[in-house]
Amino acid sequence: MSATDEVATAAGDAGILMDRVYRHQRHIYDLTRKCFLLGRDHLISRLDPPRGGTVLELGCGTGRNLIAAAALLPETRLFGLDVSAEMLNTARRNAARAGLDGQIVFARADASACDPRALFGVAGFDSVYFSYSLSMIPAWQQALEIGLRALRNGGVLHVVDFGQQERLPRIFKAGLFAWLRAFHVSPRAGLRTALAALAATHRSRLSFAPLYRGYAWYAEVIR
Repeated sequence: MSATDEVATAAGDAGILMDRVYRHQRHIYDLTRKCFLLGRDHLISRLDPPRGGTVLELGCGTGRNLIAAAALLPETRLFGLDVSAEMLNTARRNAARAGLDGQIVFARADASACDPRALFGVAGFDSVYFSYSLSMIPAWQQALEIGLRALRNGGVLHVVDFGQQERLPRIFKAGLFAWLRAFHVSPRAGLRTALAALAATHRSRLSFAPLYRGYAWYAEVIR
């Protein structure tokens, strides 16, 4: 099997797994995740594309974040991709219900094995972000590389995801991480190191900060 075939097989397997995990959960996903996917709205408030600019979410799920971004950035073109066909069905339906199906474009793809610029016909995005998706992408470091490369010069890569609960009780971390494993979620302890290496390779600037006592981590890389 060639390297290309291996990537395609991995992407297909990931899509099948996510479809199985979220086939039913997608209907209540946003309601049940509201209280613990902390920092999403902080990320959205930090998006600052120019007028008529472009924003891409890698691992868009139900489209919740893109719909919230559209409310703040009505003149921005928004794009989202996800490996799960089930999640994308919900995302498209949610966007249409919000009257945004003309402003938000969705596509099915693996964030760690795709070319977003070619996929959407965009030369370079002003903002690219991951919101609690890196912890569900097996090849998450490859996804970060793809996200940064999809930016135009001067664009910003935003990341928010689970931290290591560094200033919270150990018993809380143990319970949370055990629960997350049931949904194939793996908080990335090496996230800061990976982002620093990526920023150095691409001569980009990194800012990184814990949120809510380390419950979440937030980062920006300016290309």
